Amino acid sequence: MSTLLHVENLRVSFPTRTGVVEAVRGVSFALGQERLGIVGESGSGKSQTGRAIMGLTPQQAEIGARRLEFSGIDLLKASVSERRALRGNRIAMILQDPKYSLDPVMTIGRQIVETLRTHEKVSKSAARERALDMLAAVQIRDPKRVYDLYPHEVSGGMGQRAMIAMMLIAGPELLIADEPTSALDVTVQLDILRILDRLVIDRGMGLIFISHDLRLVSTFCDRVIVMYAGKIVEELKASELSQAKHPYTQGLLNCMPKIGADRHPLPVLDRKPEWLL
Repeated sequence: MSTLLHVENLRVSFPTRTGVVEAVRGVSFALGQERLGIVGESGSGKSQTGRAIMGLTPQQAEIGARRLEFSGIDLLKASVSERRALRGNRIAMILQDPKYSLDPVMTIGRQIVETLRTHEKVSKSAARERALDMLAAVQIRDPKRVYDLYPHEVSGGMGQRAMIAMMLIAGPELLIADEPTSALDVTVQLDILRILDRLVIDRGMGLIFISHDLRLVSTFCDRVIVMYAGKIVEELKASELSQAKHPYTQGLLNCMPKIGADRHPLPVLDRKPEWLL
């Protein structure tokens, strides 16, 4: 399995009036054609890690790394135009809620076509056909009807599928999915996961799946990275998650509801452990 992405000692910090906030502190991992889950509570730095890879971190942020490389391209040294050419083309990112990601004054079809024609020289008619094919690929039953709808005219699940279609229309090699199912009900969540799973297998993509839902990540991903306070505290195979040794991962596991079994409360700490520092 070839490696698509190398991340070594990634750091992201934000200067504030009260000092520097370190959102990501020395994160390192590699990604091939697989499903890598990054899990952690809100504020753990998982989304900022994904945004740093995409080049979507706010301008005031300070980003540094020993190595941040995608398919042989040094992302830290790449120019603004080079990063723009990569985004949406070879690297794509699905955001959490389609209500805030899709343009409310453009039809769904027009947004997908615009994404494709930004990166490829295709005619309007050819772009329309490819957009319809992509809408069908993400299991939208009536692509022609949805193509002409505005985002507010579709459900949350269909909006998320349209967002996935828009991110995949140019055929990216790496897909970052930031909480792509958290705003959806359980049945729609499963549909979205099946779509992502099939695309990773069929297209040979690398997938970074960011979530706070440890159970979801453990059943869907191949490997899992657990983050806390900007750091990776544990990395292991998803199938071995129940054997996690780090106290923070164990705490997350203990918080998951268990049917027919008593939940174990988290231990009360009389002092801050070293891994919190």
